[in-house]
Amino acid sequence: MGIVGRLDDLGMPAWIALMVLAFIFFWPAGLVVLTYLIWSGRMACWKHHYAGNWQRAGSCGPGARWFGGGRQASSGNRAFDEYRAETLKRLEEEQREFKEFLDHLRVAKDKAEFDEFLAERRRRSEGPQPQT
Repeated sequence: MGIVGRLDDLGMPAWIALMVLAFIFFWPAGLVVLTYLIWSGRMACWKHHYAGNWQRAGSCGPGARWFGGGRQASSGNRAFDEYRAETLKRLEEEQREFKEFLDHLRVAKDKAEFDEFLAERRRRSEGPQPQT
């Protein structure tokens, strides 16, 4: 197995470390590694023709399975999967309620500022106007 195969087995962090080290010690070598990563598709998550270990799970990063959209993969533990689904549902509901709360606060703040503006305008128009 060559160096490319070994780095593929280690995953994307190994490629990034190689690129950074290449830039540190000899910057043209860093450019060569970066060009290879981009050209081969190893650097781009949206290019699925490369099937390295870090991409076989259907994700582009370590947190993509948890934070990405779509169906959640089963952990193999039904109790945990139910707990996770319940917790995510609760968090989504809390997020929706918090957004509604912020919207209400913005509306109340806007109304208070507008009422203050109207009151100030009335005071200026009712007050005595200076004679010039």
